[in-house]
Amino acid sequence: MHVLVLGGTTEARTLAGLLHSRGERVTSSLAGRVASPRLPAGEVRIGGFGGPAGLARWLREHQVDALIDATHPFADTISSNAARAAATAHVPLLALRRPGWVAEPGDHWHPVGSLEEAAAVLPDLGERIFLTSGRMGLAAFAGPELATSWFLLRCVDPPEPPLPARLRVLLDRGPFTLDGERELLAAHRVEVLVTKDSGGAATAPKLQAAREAGVPVVLVRRPPAPPGLPQVATAQEAAVWVAAQSSG
Repeated sequence: MHVLVLGGTTEARTLAGLLHSRGERVTSSLAGRVASPRLPAGEVRIGGFGGPAGLARWLREHQVDALIDATHPFADTISSNAARAAATAHVPLLALRRPGWVAEPGDHWHPVGSLEEAAAVLPDLGERIFLTSGRMGLAAFAGPELATSWFLLRCVDPPEPPLPARLRVLLDRGPFTLDGERELLAAHRVEVLVTKDSGGAATAPKLQAAREAGVPVVLVRRPPAPPGLPQVATAQEAAVWVAAQSSG
């Protein structure tokens, strides 16, 4: 079996390790947006494929037997491309998606459909804003409506303009601890948290810290996954699926 894993997520790295340890040939494809990514076990390629046609061609040329989309829940373009390419190349496709977060008692969440919608609700919630939505799409917060707001942006690599007028950048990579998130919210007097519903445990402590501090959370909902695909929530389940493709 040759398995292509589209990822860069924790789940993708775990899956690559599981497959590699049992002797499967696994290639992990990383988008290349992070300067120093954590590399998984097995073969690694970095960069795009050139759309669904390019991915379908790669699947054929490298004799891929199974494709697993383990990308970030907000990587909707590559997920759509993967579905189209798999259908063209007649390669079985599985989506590996960690579950989204679920609100708990005491949470003050404001679900929105996009970063632009998140920016629109901020003036009514507070002026000291903790952005954990990544370094892409920051133009949504750079408009004159938020010129007096202060932003703390946490991301892995430095962001590129356009950027909010009043911005402090914190370069850091999860997982994060609850004590650390508590200290960060207090030290910067955070009034609002903006994040995407990426799910998972590595970055969830910020939600508990916000709950304890009474800080409202503007939560960007996930884009819908391509319809009709089999989907699992863990790397272990994905490894079982690969074994079923091999035996079939």
